[in-house]
Amino acid sequence: MTATELTTPPPIGSGFQGSARDQIGDYFRNMRNGDMGALPALAGFVVLSILFSFLNSFFLTPLNFANLLTQTATLMMLAMALVFVLLLGEIDLSAGVTSGVTAGIFIVLVKNFEVNWILAVLAAFAAGLAIGTFIGFFVARVGIPSFVVTLGLFLGFQGLQLLIIGTGGTIRVETPEISAIMNQNLPVVVGWALLAVALAIAVAISLWDRARRARAGVANRPLVLMWARLVLIGIGGALFVALLSIDRAASRGSLNGVAIETDPILGVPIVVPIAVGLLWIGTFVLDRTRYGRHLYAVGGNAEAARRAGIKVVSIRMSAFMVCSTLAVVAGLFDASRIGVVTAASGSQIVLSGVAAAVVGGVSLFGGRGRLIHAAIGALVIAVIANGLGLLGLPAGVNFLVTGGVLILAATVDALSRKRASGGVLR
Repeated sequence: MTATELTTPPPIGSGFQGSARDQIGDYFRNMRNGDMGALPALAGFVVLSILFSFLNSFFLTPLNFANLLTQTATLMMLAMALVFVLLLGEIDLSAGVTSGVTAGIFIVLVKNFEVNWILAVLAAFAAGLAIGTFIGFFVARVGIPSFVVTLGLFLGFQGLQLLIIGTGGTIRVETPEISAIMNQNLPVVVGWALLAVALAIAVAISLWDRARRARAGVANRPLVLMWARLVLIGIGGALFVALLSIDRAASRGSLNGVAIETDPILGVPIVVPIAVGLLWIGTFVLDRTRYGRHLYAVGGNAEAARRAGIKVVSIRMSAFMVCSTLAVVAGLFDASRIGVVTAASGSQIVLSGVAAAVVGGVSLFGGRGRLIHAAIGALVIAVIANGLGLLGLPAGVNFLVTGGVLILAATVDALSRKRASGGVLR
């Protein structure tokens, strides 16, 4: 799709909906043409889950499922942040250390200067936005390759973290509101209430989309497919909340014949609705706003986008600003999970974030990918780490398997683009 197609409205009167069979047929034709989206990652997730469930009976327990969600959250947020620059065919190697630097700013303001935690969080976001603006200026306006700019910041920010955190190198997170994000759960009834609200919003947006497309004379999907999708979301969400509503505390045992009671652990982890909410907001922006259409257009063909009247420089700058701002969320998630902020926070995760996005189906060449793809890719990588950890295998095996999955995903991406463009392998 060209930039002009993305920025000009379709002709009025083309409201033919087509049948459900036609829509399904189009989906499989797109797959045959190389546009597989997140399907390979989903298949990998299913295969890995089945494999690890056979190898270790603890893998599919509610407790490990909840642990897997919290393990995924930080990587998922960073991968989502990187999607905005990957859609342009760019890279941000500093996103991980940006998360560490901003987490360091937060913790120093709270601990050393006794600043209110809300103001400290706002200061961290302001720092993230400033970093993204700095990167975007040099990439979009000066013309320095993003690899060079962000590599320089990746190196420099590690020294900045040492200066911020101090010689001790570690500061403990003692803000209850931040610690609760990764370590506390919502009441069961709140989890079900949030699911109901989410489904109501999904129905409202779907109906709003249909009305908006009908007014513009754009073809709508058959109504049956819309309701089938919503029903599947509802069933999946209900199973998700029901599983997390089961008491997942350690098995009760006995000591010298006296029963040992443990506090119940149940409910949706607090981080889940936060991450899902940010995923929904980002998806809405990319799929349903002019800014999102312009971002895809610039990533697909910057020159065509410029000729269509899109402000390419501003779009490119904004992508780095969004990336660095979302990296702040990843930094706060990481601080909440491990309970400390160190001088090395975030320095090891950025490549895993890129890997998660690519494994999920985001193209390294720009112009193709969605936030949900990054989320699925992060889940796949988390499953690998979680499953191998349960099997007691060395950490080196984890790196080898993850690297192999990344190479496979990048190969699938390259081959699918070649097939879509009619290219021939030589």
